[in-house]
Amino acid sequence: MTLLELQRRMAADIMQPLGRGDRVPIRRKAVYIKPSNRLTSRERLEIYSRSYWYRLIDSLHEDFPGLRSVLGPRQFDSVIRAYLADCPSRSFTMRDLGSRLEAWLRRNSAYAGERFALALNMVRLEWAHIVAWDTGADEALGVEDLAGIGPDFTLKLQPYISVLDLQYPVDELRLRLNAAGESSAALRSPAWRKPKARFLAVHRLNQSVFYKELSADEFCILEGIRDGQTVAGAIERAIGESSIYADCGEQISGWFSKWAQLGWFCRAQERSNDANAHAG
Repeated sequence: MTLLELQRRMAADIMQPLGRGDRVPIRRKAVYIKPSNRLTSRERLEIYSRSYWYRLIDSLHEDFPGLRSVLGPRQFDSVIRAYLADCPSRSFTMRDLGSRLEAWLRRNSAYAGERFALALNMVRLEWAHIVAWDTGADEALGVEDLAGIGPDFTLKLQPYISVLDLQYPVDELRLRLNAAGESSAALRSPAWRKPKARFLAVHRLNQSVFYKELSADEFCILEGIRDGQTVAGAIERAIGESSIYADCGEQISGWFSKWAQLGWFCRAQERSNDANAHAG
């Protein structure tokens, strides 16, 4: 066995899910590892395998405290272990570890039981929080840049911004967690478990993540821009062609001005060139 073959074999064994009691299954003999006078080959492999898996588990604990609060520690542990077994890490950075959790939870709703909808809302919010925290930004368009654009102009949202339509006030719970920790008695209140439609923009400002509540019309416009519609197309989608400029023009202009002041917009062509550069 060459050194490269040995490295690949050991890496593959380390990244296999742990068995019952967080032990390496007996069938994994690890004969390529020399036993010591106190540990078998499998036991020596187990030290590294546990270190690897415990680090992944700890990372998801850090990234999804709200989901842990929604499900409870035991059920949360079952969810993330099943998720990691089905969706092993495939990125060089731990930041991406939870990127497939929403899709996985949709396919495996039984793991969340009666709190599936609430858990799914929280996962969406917490992944958006991660995206807002460390995703890069393109050059922002200011209020003055928007003054000359026409209705057929296409804007892009900054890549770190997510717009969410939620059915539960999970943002309120997450903010309480940030402020008080999971031991806070306030988290035991049933209020945040009751359905309550919310529209949010999760964004970054001055190196901090914010949850900005939106009206239904604001959300619809921003969602249209995110999906590549022209400015006019996004507005029509939200409000209807008959009322765009007659009844709502001043209000809409105020929204765009506010969003531009927050640095939410960038040019579509710049984003496109960026993507082409990375693809090449």
